[in-house]
Amino acid sequence: MQWLTGKLVPNYHTICDVRKVNPDALRSTFRLFVSFLKDADLITGALVAMDGTKVRAHNSKKNNYNAKKIERHLTYIKEKTDDYLKALDEQDIQEQPEKVQAIKEKINRLKENKIKYNALDALLKVTNQVQVSTTDPDSRAMLVQGQVVEICYNVQAAVDAKHNLVIATHTINSNDRNAMGNIALEAKANLNQEEGFTALLDKGYHNGRELDRCMKAGITTICAQQEIVNSNNKGTTEAYLVTKFKYNNKTDSYTCPQGQELHTSGTWHKKSRERDSHLYKKYRTPACKTCPVVHLCTAKADGRRELERSEYAGAVEANRERYKNNKELYRKRQEINEHIFGTIKRKWGYYYTHLKGLKKINGEFALIMTVYNFKRVVNILGFKNFLDKIKNWKPDYSRIVLTFFKIVFERTILRPSLLEVRYLSANLNIS
Repeated sequence: MQWLTGKLVPNYHTICDVRKVNPDALRSTFRLFVSFLKDADLITGALVAMDGTKVRAHNSKKNNYNAKKIERHLTYIKEKTDDYLKALDEQDIQEQPEKVQAIKEKINRLKENKIKYNALDALLKVTNQVQVSTTDPDSRAMLVQGQVVEICYNVQAAVDAKHNLVIATHTINSNDRNAMGNIALEAKANLNQEEGFTALLDKGYHNGRELDRCMKAGITTICAQQEIVNSNNKGTTEAYLVTKFKYNNKTDSYTCPQGQELHTSGTWHKKSRERDSHLYKKYRTPACKTCPVVHLCTAKADGRRELERSEYAGAVEANRERYKNNKELYRKRQEINEHIFGTIKRKWGYYYTHLKGLKKINGEFALIMTVYNFKRVVNILGFKNFLDKIKNWKPDYSRIVLTFFKIVFERTILRPSLLEVRYLSANLNIS
């Protein structure tokens, strides 16, 4: 192809500049292509699997700091400075000017490093962040697998079940726990449909607030729940865990395994944690004082069992029931969304980002997901049928999509055959 065009090739940084300069346009193109897939009946928008995958950032572990790491460095600097000052006194006595000068230079370097770490510590306190990265400020240290920590980003994707095509994607710099609502609502917006869909998610996404957001948006979630651990083995036995208490929505009360009702005063309390906060109500019953099995239920000093019900409990309970009743459907989750991550990371080698900053990386992975969808549609329809469908699509959009893919072709991202390039050029009427 280069020979045919008279050695006309992009500059070495042209491809990277396209991604760097046009993140918003690349995201818009992704959404536009999803609209085409919906109109071409290649996605149904009925069953969607959502997941995330970690990709390495342009930031080493060495250049990522938290409060403990900074404190460790400052302690080391203090200890080494004391050692050098002691050595300096000894060398002065022995009158060895060369060694004295070398020690002074080391002390000066330690002073410069101390200034650096004090500045990083101040930055953490001002921004109220738990960590800071100095090469790519938006990147974060995250668990990748088991206890393996990498400085990375978390690429989210919502995948339609019909042909495993991506209908929504964005990149975040946190874990999956607070990501469900945003990716689900983005998927619904890209599908441009009033009705919702069924979303399959793993237990890393389980969060009452996010389940409630999806429920209010008409999105049915089937999300695995993390196992409930009985942390109070001395006070509460398995038969009296909170899951054994039945809630009555009409009376806003709980019934315990002994048949007693726990009621609430109706007062909302606020519980704040490091990650988030929520409102809850307390439920009690005076029957605990005379209950013969109270020692199996609670170890509280006053002998009364108290339950807390979150404002999101309704959404959590509804999701739990759906998960129990749809185990077979839930098992399809990995079949749907792991395909794209396996292709992008294992086959194409995108274990890492080429750019820095959330905005640019969102554009980069919007391009990658668009290319994934493109190649998959070519495999499903064949190249000629695919282009015919685009040509017959909405007139205002078809030329935009075709022109975009011609640019992608010329940048050799897809490595098409010469016949495909000629066919596309002929349809675009571009030489």
